[in-house]
Amino acid sequence: MRSHLAAKRFGPQEWTLSILLSLTWGSSFLLIAIAIDHLDTALVPFGRALAGGVALGFFPGARERIPIQHWPRIGLLGLVWMALPFWLFPLAERTVTSGIAGMVNGSLPVIMACVTALWVRRLPSIQRAGAIGLGLIGIVTLTIPAVRTSAPSGEPIADITGMTYLFLAVLCYAVGANLARPLQALYSPARLLMRVQLAAALISLPLAVPGLARSRFDVGSVLAVVTLGVVGTGLAFVMFGTLLERTGIARAMIPTYFTPIVGLMLGALFRGEHIAAISVIGMCIVIVSAWLTSKPDDRDVMLK
Repeated sequence: MRSHLAAKRFGPQEWTLSILLSLTWGSSFLLIAIAIDHLDTALVPFGRALAGGVALGFFPGARERIPIQHWPRIGLLGLVWMALPFWLFPLAERTVTSGIAGMVNGSLPVIMACVTALWVRRLPSIQRAGAIGLGLIGIVTLTIPAVRTSAPSGEPIADITGMTYLFLAVLCYAVGANLARPLQALYSPARLLMRVQLAAALISLPLAVPGLARSRFDVGSVLAVVTLGVVGTGLAFVMFGTLLERTGIARAMIPTYFTPIVGLMLGALFRGEHIAAISVIGMCIVIVSAWLTSKPDDRDVMLK
């Protein structure tokens, strides 16, 4: 009954979760840029995962035991879903602006749809594929003008290495979401994700320790990492887990359609990053695509 209802609805509660996730995840790229102004990139995944895991420990039922047979998958999720992308994004933002990082993250619905189709051997419907394709057009419209733009200093605002890191991070998110589905059907988001994030912190620790000597502990950078962990990782992943359970994988990706818009605007507002005029058209295409993606589809992949 739960799966049947989840496939049919995308109402006010689902849109509220989507908007909150869009704002939270969209601001994460600015927070990462602030963090690496003074902290070594290796400290970001450790601090982010640790803060997120500790925050989730305050949720009711989060500390309830998980059987030992599920620990290997939790460890793998800690690596693929958290530790790797949490490290790749700061690496990328050394040579890519926060706005572009947000825009590349907007390709997640397309990559997620492809990975999920291969994972479950189930193609999306023609209507859903069309909506996702429209979203890709919007993301490209957003991204290309920005990649071709230079900063006021004349230096490029993105390079191929940074862009590669970004797409690898997005691929990790897509694979991780599919790896997590069997456990998400068994445990509450807080109960599962607390373990995954603490596992990610433990995995990130060997890289974080040498990074201490290469860092300057500026208050703003430290607060940025803590905020990333508590809000952008802890609370946001619980909201995402709830949305995933209620709507299926394809429609749970709707918030990521809006994260490029949030990331681009925050980068321009707080970091002086350029917004090309044509990017506004891309934003409108993305919004239409997200609305189309929210429509019910009997081929949605639910938790099972």
